[in-house]
Amino acid sequence: MILLFTDYGPAGPYVGQMHLVLRRLAPEVPIVDLQHDAPAFRPDLAGYLLAAHLAWAEPGDVVVAVVDPGVGTDRAPLALRLDGIWLVGPDNGLFEPALRRAREIECHHIRWRPRRLSASFHGRDLFAPVAARLARGDRSALGPGEPTRMPHVPEDLPAVVYLDPYGNAVTGLRAARFPASARLRVGERILVRARTFAEVPQGSPFCYENSSGLLEIAANRASAAEMLGLRLGDAVEIVAADC
Repeated sequence: MILLFTDYGPAGPYVGQMHLVLRRLAPEVPIVDLQHDAPAFRPDLAGYLLAAHLAWAEPGDVVVAVVDPGVGTDRAPLALRLDGIWLVGPDNGLFEPALRRAREIECHHIRWRPRRLSASFHGRDLFAPVAARLARGDRSALGPGEPTRMPHVPEDLPAVVYLDPYGNAVTGLRAARFPASARLRVGERILVRARTFAEVPQGSPFCYENSSGLLEIAANRASAAEMLGLRLGDAVEIVAADC
């Protein structure tokens, strides 16, 4: 299976053109649009979403992940095999959280180049064709190479990494790493942690473990982003239960 994770957005031609390339080169392989509204131009935030999404992938799957503000520059194109799952995309930190959490790691640079390579659309022209080859068991596009590691990147990011259409704010914090009694500080507010939306009064903000295992800021039947003035990259802080 080939999974697509990008910041291209659901509208426009970009996702469709990637599907076209993949269908032509690997027509027998199913394609899943995992997410196309990852934080635009922000691989530093999108990497935490991607790492969480990998819980739904299985060995043998190929994930094409493109959040690539440096497209067309000298940043390397990568193909990583993490715990049996292929990740194909740019060497810009997008894969760092997933690399940190992987047990078995195999790293490659992509050496193959198409005859026609757009300076602005490597997702279609480079990453999609390589993903199709890998999905069919063909490694001929790969050569030796290591990703640029980023030791300053934290294991979990105490910041907003995604805002959904409901006004919920996903953080880069894995909920399982913190006690259920812990609270989340957002600006001047300290939010209690609940299990479901219905556990808090209507209109009240809170935090909870979302379906991807990340701590998420929400409000019961309201927009937490509007209520708290949240934007991508805003910092949050775990605090003790008695604060």
